[in-house]
Amino acid sequence: QVQPVESGGGLVQAGGSLRLSCAASGFAYVGYRMSWYRQAQEKERELVATIQSTGTSTNYADTVKGRFTISRDNTKNTVYLQMNSLKPEDTAVYYCNAKGWGNDYWGQGTQVTVSS
Repeated sequence: QVQPVESGGGLVQAGGSLRLSCAASGFAYVGYRMSWYRQAQEKERELVATIQSTGTSTNYADTVKGRFTISRDNTKNTVYLQMNSLKPEDTAVYYCNAKGWGNDYWGQGTQVTVSS
């Protein structure tokens, strides 16, 4: 099956850190723009961070700037989201998206819960 596979979610206290990983299944990340989205309960899915195919350019939602860092390792076909200083409002299902070569792949998501 061709899709990104997320891991690394869990329960953490406010102020803590988590690192999410997104590994490719059935395809290679080379040439794909990679993004992390999240969706909290009863809210729309929102873009959290994006990294271009070359890894030289990144963008972040204002709500996570300075706290989250997206990175990629094309040799490992893996994208990461380092999340620091987590807040309860960061609680959501986090999804990995790969877009490129006319394709648009989504993972199944990983739950992140931040307790106060």
